[in-house]
Amino acid sequence: MTNSRITIKDLAERLNLSISTISRALNDHPSIGKKTTKEVKKLARELGFTPNTMASNLRRNKTQSIGVIVPRIDIHFHSHVISGIEETAYRLGYNVTIFQSRDSLEREIAVTEILQAKRVEGVIACLGLETTDSRHFARFNEIKIPLVFYDRVSKDVESSKVIIDDFDAAFRATEHLINTGCRNIAHIAGNRNTDIFKARVKGYKAALLKHDLEANENLIQYTSELSYEEGATCAKKLLTVTPLPDGVFCANDNTAISAIQVFKKANLRIPEDIAVVGFSNYPISSIMEPTLTTIDDRAFEMGQTAAKLLIRQIEDKDQNIASETIVIKTDLIVRDSTNRNPKG
Repeated sequence: MTNSRITIKDLAERLNLSISTISRALNDHPSIGKKTTKEVKKLARELGFTPNTMASNLRRNKTQSIGVIVPRIDIHFHSHVISGIEETAYRLGYNVTIFQSRDSLEREIAVTEILQAKRVEGVIACLGLETTDSRHFARFNEIKIPLVFYDRVSKDVESSKVIIDDFDAAFRATEHLINTGCRNIAHIAGNRNTDIFKARVKGYKAALLKHDLEANENLIQYTSELSYEEGATCAKKLLTVTPLPDGVFCANDNTAISAIQVFKKANLRIPEDIAVVGFSNYPISSIMEPTLTTIDDRAFEMGQTAAKLLIRQIEDKDQNIASETIVIKTDLIVRDSTNRNPKG
């Protein structure tokens, strides 16, 4: 027997169990007791059993493949989301294929067509910056492929979503600046056509309003992609405003880091002259000088949650699961770039 491929049937005969019981035990099905599962796995190891997943998937008409569409892999947030998706999918027996839209609507549409042809089990996607009409994703619903959006989500297509509360996160970031003594607070904002960045602007303004501070439109600098270069350009423009801002809330860490460098070159002290808050908690934020106060958007957890949600919908496809929205809690990480502490 050791010279030929060991099958589930061989394991079943050795242990005097049914083939279905062996299969469930190998997949840690909760209906099988821990003792039986342990015995099955022990024998499988001893005999060198390896599952023929390709044949199994063909019989079940399953590919065990998930498609993921991200705007840009080289952005820290999306790479961490991907990592969370991949870790969870691998543990649950699924392969992950990743595509970049590079924030292009045309490319995003092409990727959705590729994924439909590849017969993936489900799709996780974040909309590109060019996407204002996302109805090209509706085809997944028509052909019964589960779909989960994360972060930048669709309002046009019925689907589950995993998001953060961008309004609340921006509100807390801005209020933190106010609590450190800032009164003339600027905002380096994201793309003005994108919902998550609109929400961050609203949260920023709401915090100012709560504390009877003016929301001066001259202190809001919009960007297209929140790039490092755009952050530097916005910071230079803020240096021409009178009076100078004494605090800046940035819609990502890239722009916050470049803004700090511009302010330091202008001989302004951080945080004494200008305090700065970022968004996303990039690794560099904890090692730069000064270290950056930021919002931790828990990207890895967002990826894990999106994968769990999608796989549950894949495996319970016959249960007519309703679409749901999961909101991931964010954390304000206070570091040196706002360490004024006037309230003691």
